[in-house]
Amino acid sequence: MPLSDAFKSQIADLIAKHQVVLFMKGSRHFPQCGFSAQVVEILNELAPGYETVNVLSSPELREGIKEYSEWPTIPQLYVRGQFVGGCDIVKELKESGELQRLLGSDTPVAAPPRLTITRAARKILDATLAENAGEVLHLTIDQAFQPDLFLAPAAPSKVETDCDGLAVQLDPASARRADGITIDFVEGENSGFRIDNPNEPPKVKQLSAPQLKAMLDRGEVLLFDVRPDSERAIASIAAARSLDREGQEFLFGLPREQPIALHCHHGIRSQNAAQQLLSEGFRTVYNLSGGIEAWSATVDESVPRY
Repeated sequence: MPLSDAFKSQIADLIAKHQVVLFMKGSRHFPQCGFSAQVVEILNELAPGYETVNVLSSPELREGIKEYSEWPTIPQLYVRGQFVGGCDIVKELKESGELQRLLGSDTPVAAPPRLTITRAARKILDATLAENAGEVLHLTIDQAFQPDLFLAPAAPSKVETDCDGLAVQLDPASARRADGITIDFVEGENSGFRIDNPNEPPKVKQLSAPQLKAMLDRGEVLLFDVRPDSERAIASIAAARSLDREGQEFLFGLPREQPIALHCHHGIRSQNAAQQLLSEGFRTVYNLSGGIEAWSATVDESVPRY
């Protein structure tokens, strides 16, 4: 169905209203897809004052923005009324420095982090580098603090640190998460590199539906539903507060010591949202394993399954 003139006007008004606006799945606090989360991470670093629009709020918006921009995927970034692109283009522009120019921001300077490489790890790395002339060791630490070591040509845009004569390159965001890391190599049945990062935040705790029910009954936790209105209209948990705009304002007004639990349909979207809450400073965050589906199956059969 063609996009109506009225809806085109609504989208144009949103774009004109904000200097930087990201059409994404979820919100900047709760991205609901990995590509949206990657662009949010970049914008958090370079343009903290940006606006987000959740395309999951309506099917018309989700499809309409694709037609409006003539771009088939989400997320989509607009800067001062001009369409920039999706996740891959945003990452490429950041790498080249063009995104910083578009946003009118300088690339934050990241200091070379202090890394420790054990003798066991250094032995393996030296041998591997000797077999791959022209490449250097790269280390990335993503938003969820998951590390990755790999060899690639040196990149002038990366932050480089020296570990007793061994060069390690990191992107600026990884460099800010990597200070104090120890890289080791463990022998045995599950041999491989082990990276210990003292900066890693607490992990999301998993709860079964009966465990969550018991905690709710004792008043030990507040429950939030990360699903859109369309899903909540089908099935909901009475104790759960919607994470719409009002729900987010309530949540982020809470003390960071308040235990929080999140749920979705099967537990995947809420896991990502829970991880994001930890990065926002909340200290005790739970995810309902299996989501509302598990709740219906093991706690309250009156909740519809879908």
